[in-house]
Amino acid sequence: MEQFIGSFGVLAIFVLMVTESACIPVPSEVTMLFGGALAAGAVAGAHLNIVAVIAAGTVGNVVGSYLAWAFGYYAGQAAVRRWGRYVWLREDDLDRAHRWFTRYGAASVFLGRLAPVVRTFISLPAGFAGMAPLRFGIYTLAGCLPWTAALGLIGYSIGADWLAVAEGFQDPTYLIAAVMGLVIVIAAVVFLRRRKTVHTTV
Repeated sequence: MEQFIGSFGVLAIFVLMVTESACIPVPSEVTMLFGGALAAGAVAGAHLNIVAVIAAGTVGNVVGSYLAWAFGYYAGQAAVRRWGRYVWLREDDLDRAHRWFTRYGAASVFLGRLAPVVRTFISLPAGFAGMAPLRFGIYTLAGCLPWTAALGLIGYSIGADWLAVAEGFQDPTYLIAAVMGLVIVIAAVVFLRRRKTVHTTV
């Protein structure tokens, strides 16, 4: 994967992130961390633009998500469960994503993007439920952008040490998801308090 990204740059990042969001388990952590590290000059002769890295990762995620959404929307849940094993879709992963969508509804498309495993498969239950494509795209973009930006910027900040840092955690996804989740909770609390204050004033 690293050689692929080193050879083809942002195009490789785009392709890998499309693949990951299309329910094929390609680790976005490795893709975006390494892309960010390349932007920092971690590998001689391969220097990318960090903005282009984040943009390619985000657009790739959105495109792949639409492919998965369309698969769920047009094929239906029964067909996906029947044929999914041929493209590495596991029943447990599908069930987990389905439970998220059942519990949180459309918001799960955004929230699921910040959760391990679920983020790769959350587009399928959105397709099963017939979620409107424009609404799906907005929620998907809102969830993909902070994820890819965080990973890319972390890779950029640690540079050549990106692999050592990634291997230092049993699963860095959980750490990043926890941080992103905390930020979202704080933002939601601030928003609700301000809204309550405005209504009280009026």
